[in-house]
Amino acid sequence: MTLRWVPGWNGLTEPEAVSYVAAVEAADGQDLEFGVARAINDFVVGCKSDGIWDAIKACCILAGARTLSGALVPLVGTAPTNYNFVSGDYDRETGLKGDGSTKYLNSNRAGNADPTSDFHLSTYQTEVFTTGIGIIGEDTASRSVIYTLGVSARTVGLQALTTAVTGFLGVSRPLSTEYTARLSGSNNVFSDSASAPSATNTTVFRRASGGNVDSRLSFYSIGESLDLAKLDTRVSNLMTAIGAAIP
Repeated sequence: MTLRWVPGWNGLTEPEAVSYVAAVEAADGQDLEFGVARAINDFVVGCKSDGIWDAIKACCILAGARTLSGALVPLVGTAPTNYNFVSGDYDRETGLKGDGSTKYLNSNRAGNADPTSDFHLSTYQTEVFTTGIGIIGEDTASRSVIYTLGVSARTVGLQALTTAVTGFLGVSRPLSTEYTARLSGSNNVFSDSASAPSATNTTVFRRASGGNVDSRLSFYSIGESLDLAKLDTRVSNLMTAIGAAIP
């Protein structure tokens, strides 16, 4: 007999988590471990409690699922389009590995879907890049989630933070005059005037204006401005819990 996730009695209380787990299991062709499913539920609960859930408009947990197909099921928003990733690029604990050449994801969320002065981008890096230009932030052509650290012309201040690190990295712009960049558990606030992004879709592992990276990522999110420290805590806890739950 196969046990199915039912809200309430098995630890999954959030409808978004229940739906997501069911979709991942359908894509995988088998159930997730209870601990993995519970970690996802706890992430949703935590984000709601922190008041940041509604700001997340597109999100993939690129870990936990048993297959690459399952990993590309979106927790929030539209599924990304996969360009050239294969099963061997995926690890359940550490995420999806780029190649710095042909492999990337199209998030299918337009760069201008979120307000010019009210947006965030984040990712969780488990392996730093050796090829390509690491970027998270506003690209000259659009907003581009890639790897993380440098940012192109429209947010040049972040170029000073080019030490490669693992863990959570994000950018949030709550105002037209400044944005916050977070890495290594610290926020850095920069004065910078916002300029309207294009409608080009946000990409992952790839800069919209060209250039891929070979880092390994296990999460990304796109949406409106939010508290990066709170999201950092929730994503970091999620990754720790998934790793602990996988045999």
